[in-house]
Amino acid sequence: MQRTTSSPQRKRFFRLSVTTIFSLLVFIALALTAGRSITANNARKAKAAFELTDESLNNLPLQVPDSLLCPLDELTDAKLQKQLNKILKSNPKWSALAKAKKLSIGLVDMRDPLHARFAGINKKEMVYAASLPKIAVLLTCIQAIDDGILEETPEVKKDMRLMIAKSNNAATTRMIDRVGMDRIAEVMQDPRYHLYDRKNKGGLWVGKAYGRGGARKGDPIKNISHAATAEQVCRFYYMLANGQLVSPERSRQILDIMGEPELHHKFVNVLDRIAPEAKVFRKSGSWKNWHADSVLVWGTNRKYILVGLAETPEGEQLMRDLIKRVDRALMASRNA
Repeated sequence: MQRTTSSPQRKRFFRLSVTTIFSLLVFIALALTAGRSITANNARKAKAAFELTDESLNNLPLQVPDSLLCPLDELTDAKLQKQLNKILKSNPKWSALAKAKKLSIGLVDMRDPLHARFAGINKKEMVYAASLPKIAVLLTCIQAIDDGILEETPEVKKDMRLMIAKSNNAATTRMIDRVGMDRIAEVMQDPRYHLYDRKNKGGLWVGKAYGRGGARKGDPIKNISHAATAEQVCRFYYMLANGQLVSPERSRQILDIMGEPELHHKFVNVLDRIAPEAKVFRKSGSWKNWHADSVLVWGTNRKYILVGLAETPEGEQLMRDLIKRVDRALMASRNA
């Protein structure tokens, strides 16, 4: 006859088993927490040990190891967001536009590049951005050159500069024809860049030539032919400043193409007066009531990215007033 374990023995065995399993789970959780703490501490120590010299701070792209850089969406800063909200609320027209999703702003404070700060208004709202998305064409062309797909001829170099500095539509269309719209979409969705993210409300998109008819391929989310979000444009400039677009050498080439803008309106009109010594890297766009501007400002005291996307007949003046207010707020916080 088979013996059976008594009820008290079974209960005691059950309690021991539960206790053992619980202890094991606690041990694993503590080990994982400790591991994360060690990793975070190591990252903080590595950041503290790394320093950017005055000379390296004055030259772009920055020479910061990728391991010390955080993705843009991890740089959201409550204090900077509060400052931006205050600027928005100070103008009832801006507040109304933002509420109607007709004004988007992105701001990255890079005065301390190892601890950059990000804030935005409607930062993930994808809108028609006119010529601003030509930066997507530029990145795609530089990537194609680096990959050996596109030959870097004098004509190509001239067209890339015309496309950005003067926003020349004919030059842009020639560049689009050289690489193809499918290639532009592929590069924007490349995991290295995430400049158009279907899971994160889109971003930069070029699906039509500029200044002529022809094939049109709207973006997959809103079917916009020339689209942008403030966040993804900020990401473009943030990665550019840190040498993460294609390579540090190619990022430097993109900076050279985008530097010394030849159209002095919107943001640049104000920067010419308040920060004439700063280096300015810029791409803007306007069509009918849609006005867009984006800039990377790099000077002794000024190091920031600002993006503005607005749908209003007063967009030109709005952009001028916006950068004036943002610049003043950043300078005041520096001196506080």
